[in-house]
Amino acid sequence: MNATSETRLVTLGKFLPTLVLGLAGGGLAYWLHLPLPWLLGAMLATTAASLMGVRLRSPGRSRRAVLVIIGVMLGSAFTSDLSGDLSLWGASLAIMLLATAVMMALSVWFSHRVAGYSLDTALYSSVPGGVSTVTLMAVDSNADLRIVGVTHAVRILIVLVAIPPLLQAIGHIDLRSASISPDQWLRLPAPNDAAWLLAAGVVGIWLGRWLRLPNALLFGPALASAVLHLTGVTQAAIPPILVALSQVIIGASVGVRFAGTSLAEVGYSLMMAALQAVMLLLIAILVAWGAHLLTGYSPAAALLAYMPGGAPELSLVALTLGIDPAFVTSHHLLRMTVLILTLPMIMNYCRRLNA
Repeated sequence: MNATSETRLVTLGKFLPTLVLGLAGGGLAYWLHLPLPWLLGAMLATTAASLMGVRLRSPGRSRRAVLVIIGVMLGSAFTSDLSGDLSLWGASLAIMLLATAVMMALSVWFSHRVAGYSLDTALYSSVPGGVSTVTLMAVDSNADLRIVGVTHAVRILIVLVAIPPLLQAIGHIDLRSASISPDQWLRLPAPNDAAWLLAAGVVGIWLGRWLRLPNALLFGPALASAVLHLTGVTQAAIPPILVALSQVIIGASVGVRFAGTSLAEVGYSLMMAALQAVMLLLIAILVAWGAHLLTGYSPAAALLAYMPGGAPELSLVALTLGIDPAFVTSHHLLRMTVLILTLPMIMNYCRRLNA
């Protein structure tokens, strides 16, 4: 065994307690028939442990593999049945971009003027999505990376926790976790379908990087899988056990972002992040309802598409609950692409105004 393999095994071993805790939290939530059990159960269990000082490790490469799996799953939602809905997407995408601009402007104002953060910190903390890419971009700036990380983590946490009550308030959405028999958990696609899904993942990774897509490991496989499903090459789906495991790892990856976070040390940042998250959530709710009235599109799908959370998390929620995942995924892809392309220009403009 070479040194690289040994390092990966050590990293996986260090992540194992996090995975076990996430599985326990998800399993308990599933047993209690809570909504989104594997995602929220794992997230809340690891968040609580992190805030109590338990040292939990990030999923690392495991999360990358999960992003590919989620991407392939999301691509399966793009079927020929979508053709009748696409006429409504243009108006909704335009509304989403306008809402994103409002969210960004209010967040920067709040973080800079109310919270008192530096302009760089305020800008990178205020981007409604793309946490991984935004954090990498913030490294080369004068932003306080800890505040940026805490703000994004708190926003995603609040958004995900708010989803069940909000969707129940909207109505017509069944959030109860359905019971799955043991044979269904282990049901695998046919060998030829499994080969197509695997090919979508492998080719999608290359495609996402070649096209320089934001979050290439998620959107590249989603694009490749969508092509296969739209053309009727395969209609296969990812096995339920992999779906549940993906939710656990994504949920745990949110929870471990609070590792090393002391309430006493960063209490102010946590409070400001929570206030900002609630403000953005209210904007998303109002805009989603307005879009529903204007276009007639599902308010639940619009809400998940406009929410200022992470694309993997919200797309996975849409897929799990069957709330038009193709619609939700497309909105988050466009938002992330526009934000990443325009963020340097926004930064320069704000610096000139602040000079």
